[in-house]
Amino acid sequence: MSSRRNFLKQTALGATALAAVPATLLASRQESAASKAFKPLRISMLSYSFHGLVAAGMMDIFHFFETCKYRYGLGAADLWNGMFTSIEDDFITKVHSALEDRQLYVPNIAVDGAHIMPSGDDDPAKLRSLQDRYLQIGARLGVGFVRFDAGPYMLNGRKDVDGWTEQEFDYIVKRYRELAQYAYDNGFRTGAEVHWGPERCWKHMEKLIKAVDHKGFAICMHFGGWSGTKEENLAAENAAAPYVAHTHIPWDCCEDPNLPARLAVLRDVGYTGYYSVEQHSGQNEYNLVEAQLGKVSAVLTSWNRGGSGELYPKPKSEPDKKVPW
Repeated sequence: MSSRRNFLKQTALGATALAAVPATLLASRQESAASKAFKPLRISMLSYSFHGLVAAGMMDIFHFFETCKYRYGLGAADLWNGMFTSIEDDFITKVHSALEDRQLYVPNIAVDGAHIMPSGDDDPAKLRSLQDRYLQIGARLGVGFVRFDAGPYMLNGRKDVDGWTEQEFDYIVKRYRELAQYAYDNGFRTGAEVHWGPERCWKHMEKLIKAVDHKGFAICMHFGGWSGTKEENLAAENAAAPYVAHTHIPWDCCEDPNLPARLAVLRDVGYTGYYSVEQHSGQNEYNLVEAQLGKVSAVLTSWNRGGSGELYPKPKSEPDKKVPW
């Protein structure tokens, strides 16, 4: 009992002393402590990484949030619209509540099936309606970026490198500007991805970026997704870096010994978005995603500590020590 009384007495005296410290001094100390705090890693994973489990009925969007927060310790959840079983208000409210409960930020929603330029049997009105709705959802969830592919499907022998017709290009640019204005007005950005169609060719994507010319427009860099050779991919990654709002980093890129240099093209232009991994195999997804997150996390952690991001740093040299056995 006496020790408990002494503790309470000491605590009371400590509180009295603390109250006597000037508020300005406390504030300066808090600011100093904050400046020394660790830097959080801007890392996430696209929920498409678990499309195998989704197809098997073994994961839904809420399980994905649990996985992000408690299995991998992430502060963000990068969403693929294939996990949205509804886009009605009731469901989106549940999604918002689940994100809020887990304190998860959504850096991106990758929207498939809502590309800008219709082709084949596409219903243009349905595509536009989906685009508008997902921008509304983006605003509701406080996202950083919403991705819509430019389209169209390259049918009848057309190739990605052929690019858009003049009529298609004018339509795509006009629509992206409309979407970009809504996004900008609501505090986020929207745009294309290095994904499929002409947008995989840097010369066409660059033309699109310059034509849209809007603060609410940006691109998602899918590393290794550019058409052409590996050298051409690396050149495109460098050229596109200033226009990137989000990333998808696939397995082969994570396995590339040059991963630090490839990610550094974004860091070096002041990129403030998330480094998001994407797993495509559809099998053994928990373990493979963990491996990818580990590689990217190693690079970002090294940067935060003033390092080069080197994945396999050489051990520090030490003087010879006598083995004690």
